[in-house]
Amino acid sequence: MRIFLTGGSGKAGRHVAPYLAEQGHQVTNADLVPLDHPDVNDLRVDLTDAGEVYSALAGLATFDELDLPEKPTYDAVVHLAAIPAILKQADSATYAINVLSTYHVLEAATRLGIPKVVFASSETTYGICFAQGERKPLYVPVDEEHPTVPEDSYAMSKVAGEVTARSFHARSGADIYGLRINNVIEPHEYAEMFPDFLADPALRRRNIFAYIDVRDLGHMIQRCLETDGLGFEVFNVANPDMSVAATTDEVIERFYDGVEVRREMGRDETFFAIDKARELVGFDPQHSWRDVLDDPRRDA
Repeated sequence: MRIFLTGGSGKAGRHVAPYLAEQGHQVTNADLVPLDHPDVNDLRVDLTDAGEVYSALAGLATFDELDLPEKPTYDAVVHLAAIPAILKQADSATYAINVLSTYHVLEAATRLGIPKVVFASSETTYGICFAQGERKPLYVPVDEEHPTVPEDSYAMSKVAGEVTARSFHARSGADIYGLRINNVIEPHEYAEMFPDFLADPALRRRNIFAYIDVRDLGHMIQRCLETDGLGFEVFNVANPDMSVAATTDEVIERFYDGVEVRREMGRDETFFAIDKARELVGFDPQHSWRDVLDDPRRDA
């Protein structure tokens, strides 16, 4: 596929863009800074500028395409670019940049007839991650039907992006899939960060004790690109296990007292439910912190 990927120089994108290229796709990284990867084409695009977005999506990706009899079109858009959290810029700027860029990408893609858009939403939409004080989910495991009523600018921008995406699907009929991505972890971060998480599970309360290995995120995006006909959908994206050594029962007892438990859960099962992604697109994550670190509670 010929793929227009935004934010390919960010934490997730710098892994996802080369991963998709390895799968045989032609990938254009639309970002303000280049990725400088030999298998990915870089194009500087300000996504808050509607004209730049439309021009980039309608244009060439490489000089080699000049030799084709006709200018090719993109088969899919993967929209990862965003101000990635609160406290990076002023709240108003975070909201405005994220909402505008998502609108411009979706408008240009659908007006140009691109049939598939996969975009990054967020775990934060459930209102827990960046809540003032402690906020518990209404029930666990948290699935895509859980209310999304956050109070912070970043998560608000992601909810707005989902609403915008649903509307562009209704307008165009394109397949538009939103990924409620949990805390993205790069392979080197297991050794650097997870020993503290294993020692103190409270450090992971705001992430619903979940995480997503960036390699498995690439796999999820690939599965979305390969799955047609779902219309508009949102998916939780996480690894199947928790990011802590405490068991499911221990987490419920310590952190989710009084919270409804809607079904029986496995000993180490994520509270950020991924059943829908598994069922509808064949999401099958393969990586875990347990590949790198010993589980101090495994024999407990």
